[in-house]
Amino acid sequence: MTESKNIPVSSGENKMGTMPVTKLILNMSLPMMFSMLIQALYNIVDSIFVARLGEDALTAVSLAFPIQNLMISLAVGTGVGINSLLSLRLGQKNQEDVDRTAMNGLFLAFCNTIAFIFVGVFAVEPYLRSQTTNEAIIQYGIDYLQIVTILGFGVFFEITFSRLLQSTGRTIYTMISQLVGAITNIIFDPLLIFGIGFFPELGMKGAAYATVLGQIFGMIVGLVCNIKRNPDINFKLKNIVPSGKIIAQIYKVGVPSILLTSVTSFTIYFVNLILGKFSSTAIAVYGIFFKLNSFVFMPVMGLNNGIVPIIAYNYGAKKRKRITNTIKSALFMAFCIMLFGTLAFELFPKYLLLMFSASDEMLKIGIPALRTIAPSFLGAAVAITLSSVFQAFGSAIYSMIVSFSRQLLVFLPSAYLLSLTGNVDNVWFCFLIAEVMSLTMSLFFMKRIHRKKISQI
Repeated sequence: MTESKNIPVSSGENKMGTMPVTKLILNMSLPMMFSMLIQALYNIVDSIFVARLGEDALTAVSLAFPIQNLMISLAVGTGVGINSLLSLRLGQKNQEDVDRTAMNGLFLAFCNTIAFIFVGVFAVEPYLRSQTTNEAIIQYGIDYLQIVTILGFGVFFEITFSRLLQSTGRTIYTMISQLVGAITNIIFDPLLIFGIGFFPELGMKGAAYATVLGQIFGMIVGLVCNIKRNPDINFKLKNIVPSGKIIAQIYKVGVPSILLTSVTSFTIYFVNLILGKFSSTAIAVYGIFFKLNSFVFMPVMGLNNGIVPIIAYNYGAKKRKRITNTIKSALFMAFCIMLFGTLAFELFPKYLLLMFSASDEMLKIGIPALRTIAPSFLGAAVAITLSSVFQAFGSAIYSMIVSFSRQLLVFLPSAYLLSLTGNVDNVWFCFLIAEVMSLTMSLFFMKRIHRKKISQI
């Protein structure tokens, strides 16, 4: 064990402690931002192809989204916990705990896989029937969701491998694995949905299989990159034995993050119920919004995924100035990205919707929806960035409080009350109302973090 402590972790200062901050953020984040843009692109492409099957198919994907988001929330939240703990141990030069954290992370990915196999077998149909009585939509939803849940091991392991690479500053390999996954999905979508060449025409099932194949290919590349290109971690099978202490430390950060992101699934489910009272088209528009929204938010998520290990590392190394410079730079970059998204939604909503074979009714509902929601992106830029800061300091509970308050105390009640006006256009204002509250609370907690942690370094 003594020998393992003398490998790369202790051989010199990690770039997260030495490289100029702006350059470091770009170095860490650009690959993540690019890969997440690609992921957002294949989500959009996926829905574009599905839309060609008909509006019922597109609505089914919208109804399926909360379950998929729940899977990703569990994977990413667990990954955030792994990332934060592993980066902290790297900063402390504790090789033994670095290795054990990584392997326990893989054990948790396996556990998550088993959990969603049960969801796929027993919960998919009741879940869909709770939202609609349209049998065509239900069948499309079953065809899609059962495949992505039962065969969902790829997403859990892909994200875990990506987080391990990210934690050690090797985000270029994270980008490569996600890029491979995205390209695989994009290629197989038309082949399996429409039966091009010698491929079978599988319709909605084809879209699901394309998604699963993309995740599996990304997982394989992530595994190879970790084994071959990540010397900061020793992958030893003996360390996969679950450690209650390490798992508790992972989920101390991870659980709030899981809840933070999974509450979105809960919210979307109930908003779908609210919008369903107007029409299935309104549900489809809401689903399209989330696909388009991801193209704006994913780069910001990539940016903030990049700053978590930077802040965690420098907190462990007690370098205050690097922490504050990282936060300021990240806030500026996130705001610029969101400004671009706001302008796109305001100026080109019709063309964005037409990518999804939008009907006249969908355009009637969708254009005012996108334009109403777009300004909320600017407040979200700050709130999302500060959420990552909270996670890096091991105070992800603040992120959870903000998210729960935003979604459950403001967003959902506002959506419901605005729906009582009988005009679906009014419902979209709930995004603006919720974002004002989210921004206010995030700034309050950031002042607290600064006073209790940053200023004490």
